[in-house]
Amino acid sequence: MKLEILTKSENSTVQKDIISKIRDLIILKNLEPGDKLPSERMLSEKFEVSRSNVREAIQKLEFYGLLKSIPQSGTFVANIGAIAMNGMIEDILRLDEPEFKDLVETRILLELKTARLAALRRTENDLLKLEEALFAYKEKVNNGEEAVQEDLLFHLAIAKASGNSTMNTFMLIITPEIITNFQKHHVCDAGLSKRGILDHQAIFDAIKDKKPQVAKQKMKEHFKELYNYCYNLE
Repeated sequence: MKLEILTKSENSTVQKDIISKIRDLIILKNLEPGDKLPSERMLSEKFEVSRSNVREAIQKLEFYGLLKSIPQSGTFVANIGAIAMNGMIEDILRLDEPEFKDLVETRILLELKTARLAALRRTENDLLKLEEALFAYKEKVNNGEEAVQEDLLFHLAIAKASGNSTMNTFMLIITPEIITNFQKHHVCDAGLSKRGILDHQAIFDAIKDKKPQVAKQKMKEHFKELYNYCYNLE
């Protein structure tokens, strides 16, 4: 088999095509909830794509709750009716790659909540992780180095401290796209990075002191420039 390296756009197109074919297969075979799909190898041969592409498509459908993979057993149709499944797959196929503005809006909405919850639920171990991330960010910025990844690691530590696994998962999903776009658009200049140290410290202090409303407000203030930049983005 010839090995091809696909661009992100091409990979997205291939993935959508596979999802569409899986839907058609479910309809054709009249598969019901609990019925097993053919193996990845069989689907790969049938659709004439790589097994990794099939795996990614299955993982996406599993993420949305349409399929369920069981180790050593296979992949099964989830407990959802045919009409609902077809409608959801149609929606998935229409999904576009998120724009930077969409990512920022989602991140802000999530982080106002995670900051508040972290102040209510954080453990001593959470505080240690936050302090480590805060120190790493300070060190990079004070040395004049780019600290985008350290910045986001601090925010991911807040999401984990929130004790809400779903919010934490969403943050993990959008973080790679945010890092890419930060670097692409040069969002964080030296001035903002320096101010970020003070912002992060204020957020950390509010979480440490278990002050949820203060944590939420400090997070809101922290995102002011990013939010404005996002909406003024040409």
